[in-house]
Amino acid sequence: MPVFQTQNANFSDIFSEICYIIDFCEAEESCRAVDIKRERRKIMSEVPACPKCNCDYTYQDRDFVVCPECGYEWNPETIEAEPSGPVFKDASGNILSDGDTVSLIKDLPVKGSSSRIKAGTKVKNIRLVEGDHNIDCKIDGFGAMMLKSEFVRKV
Repeated sequence: MPVFQTQNANFSDIFSEICYIIDFCEAEESCRAVDIKRERRKIMSEVPACPKCNCDYTYQDRDFVVCPECGYEWNPETIEAEPSGPVFKDASGNILSDGDTVSLIKDLPVKGSSSRIKAGTKVKNIRLVEGDHNIDCKIDGFGAMMLKSEFVRKV
């Protein structure tokens, strides 16, 4: 790389030397850009697809992998430890599981009947199912029912 000297040089010499320096720097930057692109391709081939939406355009952000489409962030080392099925939560945000005992937080009308299930009614041994009403249970005095998890609280 040439050394910029101002003594005994006219303007055209200085200008040509500056242009040479700029060209040299641009060439160096393009070499760095090619190396950076190679590294990105290498890293992108190692980054897994999003487990939520199966997007291939995920990227590494420190210890996490981020999906730009759905915004999901996860740690690739701990993704296997997460449950594979849906997670159901009660009105307070507690995670429900099969066999739990819950109580209703508000009066609920029974479809096809004029009676209501009162708030505070305990429901034992619930079973979680997928669908609109995600709790399948038996309520004393009413029989088999399907409830939404947003109307119950874990006891």
